[in-house]
Amino acid sequence: MSQRKIIITVAQTGAFHGKEANPNIPLTPKEIADSAYNCYNAGASIIHIHARDKNGVSTNDSKVYSEIGSGIKAKCNVIIQYSTAPANIPGTNAEDGMKLLYDSDLFKPEMCSLDCSLIGTSWGDRTFVYEWYRPFLIKYAKMMKEMGIKPEIECFNPETIEDVFNILEPEGVLDNPVSLSFVMGMDRISQGAISFSEENLDFMIKKLPKDRFVNFSSICIGAKNHVPGTVMTILKGGGARVGMEDNIFYAPGRLLKSNAEMVERVVRIIHELGMEVATPDEAREVLNLKK
Repeated sequence: MSQRKIIITVAQTGAFHGKEANPNIPLTPKEIADSAYNCYNAGASIIHIHARDKNGVSTNDSKVYSEIGSGIKAKCNVIIQYSTAPANIPGTNAEDGMKLLYDSDLFKPEMCSLDCSLIGTSWGDRTFVYEWYRPFLIKYAKMMKEMGIKPEIECFNPETIEDVFNILEPEGVLDNPVSLSFVMGMDRISQGAISFSEENLDFMIKKLPKDRFVNFSSICIGAKNHVPGTVMTILKGGGARVGMEDNIFYAPGRLLKSNAEMVERVVRIIHELGMEVATPDEAREVLNLKK
C-alpha cells in the first residue's frame, strides 16, 4: 500500500501583522519570492500570497501580485495561490479583493482563495464586515472557473461549509475536487469565526460530503493552535498549512526565523507519521489543476 502524500501550503505573509511582530516576515516582492523558493526546497507544494505595497501596507494591486507571482515562477515549479481577500486598509470592500482578476496583464495563478463567510473583524481602531454574500461567491467562483483558476475556499464556520455544498456547488461553479481551508482561531478578532479545538475540527470535517474526495486543510491561527491543529488535520485526512500569516512563533517565546523553518518541521512530522510529502506536480494531480 502506498503512503498518503500530504500537500503542504505556506502562507508566508498575511494582511495584518508585519515586521513589528516578526522582523523575519517577508513583505517585498523579492522577499516573498525568495522565501517561497526556500519553502519549495523544504517541501512546500503551494504558496498562498498576500501582497504589500512599498511601505509594507496590505494591498490588492494586481501589479504587485504579478511581480510576486512571476518572481516565484522564475525560481521554481511551486503552485501559486493568490489571496482575494480585501486589503487591510480603511475603506476597502469585498470587490476590492477581486480586482486582480480583471487585469488582462495579470500573471495568472493556478489557484486563488475564495472566502465564504460573513464576519465582522476588529483590528486596531477599525471594525469592518467582510461582505462575501452568496451572489458574490457564485459570481467569482464562476469567473475563476472560466479563467482556469481553482478556488481555495476558506470557511470560517460550519454554516459556510453548508453554503459551499448546498449553494455554490449546485450552481455548477466548482470543479471537483473541491478544495477547502478551515479557518480556525480568528474568533479573538472576528465575530462569526470559529475557535480552534479538536471538537470543532471534527465538526467541520463531518460537514464534508461522504460520497467523494474533498481536499481540505486547517488554517490554525496562533502559536497555541498552529502545530497541534496542523498535526490533527493531517491525521484526520487533510493537508498541512503553515506560515507566518497564521503563526509567527516556532515555539513559546521563540520567533520563527523563516517560513521555511516551519515547512522543515512539518515535513519531519509527516515523515515520522509514516507519510510522504507531495511534490507540486503530485499536488496538481490531486487537485486536478488545469494544465
